[in-house]
Amino acid sequence: MVAIGGKCRIGKNFSINNGIKGNPIGCYSKCTLFVDRNATLTIGDNVGISQTALICHKSITIGNYVKIGGGVKIYDTDFHSLNPQIRQSNEDMKNRLEKPVIIHDNAFIGAYSIILKGVEIGENSIVGAGSVVTRSIPANQIWAGNPAKFIRNI
Repeated sequence: MVAIGGKCRIGKNFSINNGIKGNPIGCYSKCTLFVDRNATLTIGDNVGISQTALICHKSITIGNYVKIGGGVKIYDTDFHSLNPQIRQSNEDMKNRLEKPVIIHDNAFIGAYSIILKGVEIGENSIVGAGSVVTRSIPANQIWAGNPAKFIRNI
């Protein structure tokens, strides 16, 4: 879904898998692409995703030759205010934090990982399955865990 005023650009040879035939890892939800008003989702060439949720309220940029595993969630927002008083009011959505997410070329995001707002994943880097990525990952590194931590250089 792309809201009025939102932008979604998808490159050549985009591959999307939604079921057991495309990626038999035990995740059977369908891909969700949501782009809010005035937000931009950009997906490069030769990108493959499986049962992935890309929820874009500001900006998500995915480079070329990126693979995103089954059940991955990428969010560029907290969805709600962090202030408990505001969360109970009509001001909640206006006070949520939003920061761009950037995933550079040749990155691989393992199954069931969650990429949070403001994260940049460097070129060729790998995120291990089930990781929660709360901060940026430099190029050519492997990170994993909850929260994701440096494992080793590639």
